[in-house]
Amino acid sequence: MTEPLRVAVVGAGWAGLAAAVEASRCGAHVTLLEMAPAAGGRARSVVSHGAVLDNGMHICIGAYAETLRLMADVGSDASAAFLRRPLTLVDAAGRGLRSRSGPPAPAFVLAVLRRSDWRWRERIGLLRLASRWHRAGFRCDPHETVADLCRDASEAVRRDFIEPLCVAALNTPMVAASGQVFLRVLQDGLFAGPGSSDLLLPKAGLADLLPSPALAWLAHAGAAVRLGHRVERIERVGDRWRLDDLTVDSVVVAAALRYEPIVTLYAQSIGSVLPEPMLVLAADASRPAQFVFDRGQLGDAAGLLAFVVSGAASWVERGTAAIEAAIVAQATAELRSHLRGPLRVVRTMIEKRATFACVPGLQRPPMTIAPGLFAAGDYIEGPYPATLEGAVRSGLAAAQASTRDRARIAA
Repeated sequence: MTEPLRVAVVGAGWAGLAAAVEASRCGAHVTLLEMAPAAGGRARSVVSHGAVLDNGMHICIGAYAETLRLMADVGSDASAAFLRRPLTLVDAAGRGLRSRSGPPAPAFVLAVLRRSDWRWRERIGLLRLASRWHRAGFRCDPHETVADLCRDASEAVRRDFIEPLCVAALNTPMVAASGQVFLRVLQDGLFAGPGSSDLLLPKAGLADLLPSPALAWLAHAGAAVRLGHRVERIERVGDRWRLDDLTVDSVVVAAALRYEPIVTLYAQSIGSVLPEPMLVLAADASRPAQFVFDRGQLGDAAGLLAFVVSGAASWVERGTAAIEAAIVAQATAELRSHLRGPLRVVRTMIEKRATFACVPGLQRPPMTIAPGLFAAGDYIEGPYPATLEGAVRSGLAAAQASTRDRARIAA
């Protein structure tokens, strides 16, 4: 009998939780260390004035297979945690794209053809463009932006479909966003099989999706969890690693790219119900929010709305008061037929390090730092943008690497 491999995971965000669960499942003795008092990282729940709010609106799609598998493994019921809907990107007037259930590619074609606010040549043009991407294997020059990919699309298609989808998936405007990463998201969403393009809108708080079930699973598996513990030093000692007072065989650091902030403003309008749980908003230089979520349709108090500003660096510079005033004005104008009363700001969340700027040719750091020392996170080298799925996949890969080469697992 040999002692099990000892693995330390630094950071209890979604990548760190995935790494800790996977390393435990591989037979390692895991210690999870997190400097914050709660797990979840940039996708967590917080308490505000006695109410539990998420620090941002994070959605999944049906193609996020590893995230859904991990949730199931730790006992989180995805069917209860998410409102699952076919891909729907519409505005407050009902204009937009509405897919139906079934194979995603035919559903997308039908949704485009049914979009009556576009001219026929605009609808056919988008389908031709998508067909061209498919024939190219969803690959392009690594230096191309999403705007480069869509240079032949009409202004309406770029404004009403490409830009909202790009900002939602990459948190980067299409003039600066990586075309290759955008195509990978489209490939998985539209061609990965039935249900892959479905929107999964959280009905439970972010803590209940993965962080809390994962911590309970780890405790049951015998892992050590230290919340509120800041790691001050990581150093090599012989063929092992020392983290302050802890000596282990391998370390996964799940904790310098240019980050893009995301702003989420929660506001209450008593008695208000939106026509869809998620609506696209018309964002521009004076209107910050690209999306609004009706939290009342997702299990929260009726009339609670969440407005999301992705790629929000310029708005963060203007300050919270300016953001709140601009969103309230935007919402009052765009949602006037659906609001039953004035909007009262509940709380504004600013995640300054929400995602990395997903630009063309971005050199993302590799997973392996040194023998026995690995990095995990949605910013690590890989095909996905800064999404929950990207974080989970990175954590799983780092855990597998940490146990593969130096396995001293008990027989």
